[in-house]
Amino acid sequence: MAFFYILSVILLVIFTASFITAIRTTIQSDYSNVSIPPGVNHPGKLRIVLAFMISTSAMGKILEKMGVCTKIAFTRYMRSGRKLGPDPQLALVDARFGRVPVRLYRPRAPSAGLRPGAIFFHGGGWLYCSIDSHEKICRYIAKESESVVVSVGYRLAPEHKYPAAYEDCLNATIHFMRNTEHYGVDPARISVCGDSAGGNLAAAVSQTLAGRSDLPKLRAQILIYPGLQALDFNLPSYQQNRGVPLLFRERAAFFALQYLNGDASHMQEVLKGSHIPPDMRMKYRKWVSPDNIPEKFKVRGYKPHKPHEFKAEVYETMKRFCEPNLCPLLAEDAVIQQLPESFILTCEYDVLRDDGLLYKKRLEDNGVRVTWYHLEDGFHGIMSLYGYRVLKFRSAKRGLDRIVKFLKGL
Repeated sequence: MAFFYILSVILLVIFTASFITAIRTTIQSDYSNVSIPPGVNHPGKLRIVLAFMISTSAMGKILEKMGVCTKIAFTRYMRSGRKLGPDPQLALVDARFGRVPVRLYRPRAPSAGLRPGAIFFHGGGWLYCSIDSHEKICRYIAKESESVVVSVGYRLAPEHKYPAAYEDCLNATIHFMRNTEHYGVDPARISVCGDSAGGNLAAAVSQTLAGRSDLPKLRAQILIYPGLQALDFNLPSYQQNRGVPLLFRERAAFFALQYLNGDASHMQEVLKGSHIPPDMRMKYRKWVSPDNIPEKFKVRGYKPHKPHEFKAEVYETMKRFCEPNLCPLLAEDAVIQQLPESFILTCEYDVLRDDGLLYKKRLEDNGVRVTWYHLEDGFHGIMSLYGYRVLKFRSAKRGLDRIVKFLKGL
């Protein structure tokens, strides 16, 4: 008995030492440039979230080295969330639209007429999160806006590369639009909505459906700090917020590459801008350029960036980066002009802030009505932390309330 006790203590000491070493290595390799600006909402709470991120990453590295699972698989498990219990105000139904898993949130209160519908695509860099991880957001939107919300569980990268997630979201949306009578939804008041990678998917789906005459027109698109381009990772917001949690500059490129082809080996070339041919860069400069960012957003630590020398061999592995279904900011004006009324939420301390600002300008330049809400103290991913009790962020509630207000006003 004493032998097993001593053995357990030894193993615990070894594991603890390994974990501490892994944390130290993780901080040095992945979190050496972390910065939490004093103007961010609840900086102390954000440090706690950062500590969780570091611990998860370190444990993932240990488990991968042991051959238990990959780091991505462990992080996905930790970020997948859990299904909450029943809600007296909502009828919750797990279903499938074709092969795509979804969860419907339907208000139980009687309605005088057909309800609005909102199709929600969760964020997570196309690699992480799930229907469960964004459960609190969807419940809040459904109850407060009195809408039927459909949360889509699309396939994740790198196991399922682009365009799998986009196709799942598109197919789920089409299924819902063709069967609105089953859910008591007004076909003229359907919106697509998503945060981060989900915002990317919502924008891509909206563009695809813009020219469809066989389906009802989308009433709106709601884009919450969306990632909309992969041409320039040196825009002002990428420089200013490169080390601000929850999304670092390097991770943004890593996620995009994993989604594209499951290979992030050329991440440094992408960050430097070596993956885009000069003629293509000039073509898209009218849409993806610091010149289109209002000057007030360039005051804080921005220096114009000159792309490094173009590398054709890198471009060959990622030609599809310029497809609008992957980078909606690159869609032609003829498509943009047909888009529905839009709501865009951006955060000051977010590498993706300028993607939202650039898309806002494109939409407005093409006559699309835009409601823009900017969280001056917000950071990327803040909305996904809504409802986490001790780790609640007031700005997340403000952002959600603006989304609800927009939906109720449609």
